[in-house]
Amino acid sequence: MHALFEEAGKFMAGRILSEADTSAQVELDSGKRVKVKAANILLKFEKPAPAELIAQAQAVAETIELDLAWEFAPEDDFGFADLARDYFSENATLAQQAGALFRLYEAPHYFRRAGKGRFKKAPAEILQQALAAIEKKKALLAQIDEWAAALGRGECPQPIRDQLYKILFKPDKNAPEYKAVVEASRATHTAPLDLLQKAGAIDSAYQFHWKRFLFENFPKGTGFPALAAPQPPADLPLAPVQAYSIDDSQTTEIDDALSVQGLGTGTVVLGIHIAAPGLAIQPGSAIDQLGRARLSTVYMPGYKITMLPDEVVQIYTLDEGRANPAVSLYVTLNEATLEITGTETRLERVPVEVNFRHDQLDHIVTEQWLTDPSIQHENTPQALQDKREQLSFLYRLALHLKAQREVVRGKPENFNRPDYNFRLVGNQGAEPTGHEQVQISVRQRGAPLDLIVAEAMIVANSTWGSWLAELGVPGIYRSQASMAPGVKVRMGTKALPHAGIGVKAYSWATSPLRRYTDLVNQWQIIACARHGATAALAAPFKPKDADLFSIISSFDAAYSAYNGYQAGMERFWTLKYIEQNGITELTAAVIKEGPGGSFLVRADDIPLVFPVLGAQNLPRGARLKVRLGEVDEITLDIHGTVVERLDDPNDASDDAVVEDEGDEDAAVAGPIAIAVDVNEADSTAPANADNPTP
Repeated sequence: MHALFEEAGKFMAGRILSEADTSAQVELDSGKRVKVKAANILLKFEKPAPAELIAQAQAVAETIELDLAWEFAPEDDFGFADLARDYFSENATLAQQAGALFRLYEAPHYFRRAGKGRFKKAPAEILQQALAAIEKKKALLAQIDEWAAALGRGECPQPIRDQLYKILFKPDKNAPEYKAVVEASRATHTAPLDLLQKAGAIDSAYQFHWKRFLFENFPKGTGFPALAAPQPPADLPLAPVQAYSIDDSQTTEIDDALSVQGLGTGTVVLGIHIAAPGLAIQPGSAIDQLGRARLSTVYMPGYKITMLPDEVVQIYTLDEGRANPAVSLYVTLNEATLEITGTETRLERVPVEVNFRHDQLDHIVTEQWLTDPSIQHENTPQALQDKREQLSFLYRLALHLKAQREVVRGKPENFNRPDYNFRLVGNQGAEPTGHEQVQISVRQRGAPLDLIVAEAMIVANSTWGSWLAELGVPGIYRSQASMAPGVKVRMGTKALPHAGIGVKAYSWATSPLRRYTDLVNQWQIIACARHGATAALAAPFKPKDADLFSIISSFDAAYSAYNGYQAGMERFWTLKYIEQNGITELTAAVIKEGPGGSFLVRADDIPLVFPVLGAQNLPRGARLKVRLGEVDEITLDIHGTVVERLDDPNDASDDAVVEDEGDEDAAVAGPIAIAVDVNEADSTAPANADNPTP
């Protein structure tokens, strides 16, 4: 005697060895013996052999038309043998009965299971919905196959082009576009990103980097909604100063300006004037929500995405020729010793006489020009000449303040590496396309005008940071516990020392048009200026305010992403500069040894860190001539080969001085992490777990 039975969703048949009330011992054709519950035995038979019955039943199952079977089926639940007799004849054969069982079992959209070997037909409405869903899935699978085939031929279907960044970086792995890319990648044995590049899905390398950044950070676009810009208070007093700003020509958000009073009297008052959007923008307002969503202005060569709408920026930027709302710090100094004898914070309107642009004036405002009144430069602007005495004082003060900080730091600040300025020819601030001609100019760090501004801002940020702490008003601080290797700068709400700068406390408060942390601190400083000792009760953010910690966390993430993108775009335009100028060789200095016998080097004349091969035992600082390889604008990669060593291997004195920033500089290049996994189980393949198998 043989038995056909169900086990774990599969149908099997074998010879019955023994039988009890609740179970039977069955031997399969393979020789394996299994214990089968009596309830799971669906048919008993003498002939044919088990394997033959299974084969005959499967052949019969394929002939059964489900629509017709559904029509024959009774309304109440029924057994598979009942349907076989209704469908075939009253004398349905064993193979026909088993075939009916297999066919019913594999069609749950027509017949739901009502027990072992029993079924109930689906209501007509439910059946139609199920059939429509099946047809839709078939069409979807066909569409996936069609798209995958197109990708394999080097063509990119428009729906995949439209979903490119979602597919690569935040995919819905059930979406047909994603599945088509995975299927094509498997079929062609090509990495997904390479596949899409070959298919023309990526219009240009620049657009790839730009649109990826927007997708991850500005999914709703970079535009602002139409909102009325808040006006500053009408009762602000007018400051009795003539201030001036010092920025790059491309700066439109002018956050800070300086003024000097009392030269020649023995007591000098330095005014540090900071643009004051915090006087009108209220925490929680619509404009504030825009700033908090962006957290910072995003900078890149030739373009930027501002934190605040231009309508707001234009009201509060410290433009020349008008009196601008400002939070001013007045620092009283002994003119001879440069000792700070007092500070005062005022809320006021500050007349800005001129906006100096350092890129236009650096060739005039040198250390010699500032320290020797006899030196004259042809074509010196009159506005600059009028401020020469003040700038000379500010430079002397900046050197003094820097020297004081370096005593606290324990070592001098290093200005060995230059700053590089990128200019896209003819861009005029419009969104770049990636094809512009790029110019790269060099500007030595620590130039006199830079130093003047930097030291003034350190005074403001450290003074206001300490003042907030004295009044018990929380703020957002940057601190560094020590200068030891690996000790990083952190953001927090406590006024802790910043070892890298050399101050007891350091808040960020001097760029409120460009950084949200500075706007938050400005609100707290305004409360201190208005309420003094009771400021903690009136300030928008109270001690241990969870909102401050949330802002710090969000800002850290956004600022890191923005800086990473800026570094990536500067590297992109550096590689463009190499291509546009036909540069095939560079001189460079070794930073450190890399993997696989490579060395990481920094180019002498352009902002580029890259790996080179072709040499051994190179010390840090060794100077090389390097031949460049091919540029990959998608991965931002370039490699080099050492042509010759330029310094004397036996004389360490001619090695270049390099700083420990190689890893950060090179981090923007290399393989791109995408979220497409071609090794996942193929979810488009038809499931066969319910198919009858022996």
